[in-house]
Amino acid sequence: MGLEQKIQLKLSQKLVMTQALQQAIKLLQMTKLELQEVVAQELTENPLLEESTDEEGKPEEIEAEAEAQSAAEAQTERDAAKPPESTAVDDDASPVEKERDSFDEIDYDAYFQDYIEYGYNPRSGEEYDAFPLENLLTRPPDLSDHLTWQLQMSDASPEMKEVAAFLIGNVDGDGYLQVTDDEIAAAFPGVSEAVIEQTLQLVQSFDPIGICARNLKECLLLQVDRLELDPLLVAKVEEIVERHWDLFASRSFPQLAKALGVDMKLLETMVEVIRGLDPRPGRLYDNERVVYVEPDVHVRKVSDEYVIEVNDDGMPRLRLSQRYRQLLGREDSKGETANYIRDKMKSAFWLIKSLDQRQRTIYKVAESIVKHQRDFLDHGVDHLRPLVLRDVADDIQMHESTVSRVVSNKYIHTPRGLFPMKFFFHSGLDSRHGDDVSSVAVKARIKTMIDGEDARKPLSDSKIVKLLGQQGVEIARRTVAKYRDELRIPSSTDRKKIF
Repeated sequence: MGLEQKIQLKLSQKLVMTQALQQAIKLLQMTKLELQEVVAQELTENPLLEESTDEEGKPEEIEAEAEAQSAAEAQTERDAAKPPESTAVDDDASPVEKERDSFDEIDYDAYFQDYIEYGYNPRSGEEYDAFPLENLLTRPPDLSDHLTWQLQMSDASPEMKEVAAFLIGNVDGDGYLQVTDDEIAAAFPGVSEAVIEQTLQLVQSFDPIGICARNLKECLLLQVDRLELDPLLVAKVEEIVERHWDLFASRSFPQLAKALGVDMKLLETMVEVIRGLDPRPGRLYDNERVVYVEPDVHVRKVSDEYVIEVNDDGMPRLRLSQRYRQLLGREDSKGETANYIRDKMKSAFWLIKSLDQRQRTIYKVAESIVKHQRDFLDHGVDHLRPLVLRDVADDIQMHESTVSRVVSNKYIHTPRGLFPMKFFFHSGLDSRHGDDVSSVAVKARIKTMIDGEDARKPLSDSKIVKLLGQQGVEIARRTVAKYRDELRIPSSTDRKKIF
């Protein structure tokens, strides 16, 4: 049986994402900053796309003014081309001498002497103190810069400075040394161990205290040595760090007091001293810049209603170029030029339409959120309702994936504060009162309970389950433990104080 080729006709339907639809989806999930970059790029590349402002007026008015100006310039050129008419003059002076411009009598060489010799210098006649260049900072100093500056100010020998620079270069952001003693010795084979150790002690004496330590215990000991406290107390704290750290970490305070031979009151003082130490001293010089959030939606309360405004500050107002549209409508517009203009016009049109559709969709989603979370806006987080994407999608008659793209990386400013739009979407817990309770509201209740607990007898997860049950919230102990971890709250054992 051989193979044969046949031609078959098949009729089918399938969904295909057009380029315009892909562009609209892409713009929908962008942040405002990313959107501004895209619009700026399109304004640069597409000549049919123009930016208009309120000061410029309407496009029709601008075109009318431009045509009127062109007509006036053309009339001026025609008048200039005509021969001059005869002029009646009473005296013997010619018309040219009579109409001589008064500017002809000015000595331009003397008038512009300063500009001819020195060029444009608006402050050439002023005396001022130049701003020192060393005071111009492009960024705040980091940990490495701070340690290097202290090394340069020290009286260490050139050999020690070379080793110290190597050590500083291997200190991480937390302030810990990331090379071993063997690696340091291998990097400087001609330097003795005594010089390396002396250099290490030099760097460890720099600010911040506890810097360039090999591990946590050494970091804490460096800080304890610099404390101006009673020598007996300092010695006992050092003993805890060096010998009984496991008992301290497990909060076995009775066993720790017995091992140290001290009473519980003195042990409490030692524990407070250790808690005042910094396990990450390098973080003091972390120059990570703060990122400020600009909300995409503003919700304001006017009387008893909430007004929604989509934030379009900084977004240019786009329009199609009238001149290129007129050029496309001309009869002699053919060939590659016309095709180029049509393609660019289509691209500009879809961009404007996609931006408008994006704003409308964001408004619809924000409006639905406000409608579902009205109790939260009126009364606070305890009244936050459970909400999922499907609820909003059904409300605004859009697909769930569209709502997901809208709330991604966007923020909404409300009278209750600034929140990510995803903040309002979360699961709920069963309640004996009928309506489900939001998981965010339950977390807020757990935090309130722990904040008001007795530090000597902190609330266990089981106790919190019982208290929530009395409020009508049905929740499992493992769920309480999960919410507590998300809130970064330690367990009851770790929260317990000595007294």
